[in-house]
Amino acid sequence: QVQLVESGGDLVQPGGSLTLSCAASGVTLDDYAIGWFRQAPGKEREGVACISSTYGSTYYADSVKGRFTVSRSKARNTVYLQMNSLEPEDTAVYYCAARHGVGVLWSHVYDYWGQGTQVTVST
Repeated sequence: QVQLVESGGDLVQPGGSLTLSCAASGVTLDDYAIGWFRQAPGKEREGVACISSTYGSTYYADSVKGRFTVSRSKARNTVYLQMNSLEPEDTAVYYCAARHGVGVLWSHVYDYWGQGTQVTVST
């Protein structure tokens, strides 16, 4: 059973930065593609970034391209989402999810989910 735990969510001012972490226990995250998703109140869950398992290829939603970076630490068995130039529109609960195979931004194909971490961008 894959258990994912997100951390790093916080209140940050517009233009600020945050790094979210997705850690796993009992499994090696390198064996999984990891997707980052977010859900704002009253909105559908949105895929923002993903990283594949084999070659580590990454893909980003247009809304975050150039501002967010997804990466892995094999030593820490953790996947990160570095978020820069944050905007109020980035406010949401952020989730990481895992699946075998390539990373995609379709939430319905992911098998394992974390509990989420709140990111609030506001003055």
